[in-house]
Amino acid sequence: MTNRIDQPREFDLVGNPVLVAGIGTGFEAVLNYRVGDGHDEVTGHFEVGGGTGEHGQFQLQVDLGGAALARDQILVQVFGTSARDGSEVNRVTVPALYGPRIVQGYIGYREHEVERGDTLSAIAETHYGDAGLYTRIVRANPQLTDPDVIIPGQVLRIPVGRA
Repeated sequence: MTNRIDQPREFDLVGNPVLVAGIGTGFEAVLNYRVGDGHDEVTGHFEVGGGTGEHGQFQLQVDLGGAALARDQILVQVFGTSARDGSEVNRVTVPALYGPRIVQGYIGYREHEVERGDTLSAIAETHYGDAGLYTRIVRANPQLTDPDVIIPGQVLRIPVGRA
């Protein structure tokens, strides 16, 4: 018995509500979810499959609006509960980035392909009108291990929000 999360994918930039989808099976067709950052979380359960071992598709929306999240990175987890002892079984975890922590009023992101001569400050100036907001780009792109090093051809996510 396995569970799979297809959405979000690893390190996707997500908004609120967090959309979670995949394939799973659980005891009596019930699976649980947990979405949080280690400081706060939202939990619940949902039905999947027929309850007798079938795998079924699931889609749910998890509202994090009331959660007091302190980190950009969240963990999306789906798991079953053991009928024997109540422990978590077949847990799947996908790390994602929570856009509303990075940009107020987060609605999505643009993609920017790095060109020769680009800097994160210049990209921030172009997209936000403020070179000092380059940290938003760094936070939305965990593959950037050194903000002074970006490579032509690299595609960066530029988080966008409503003012």
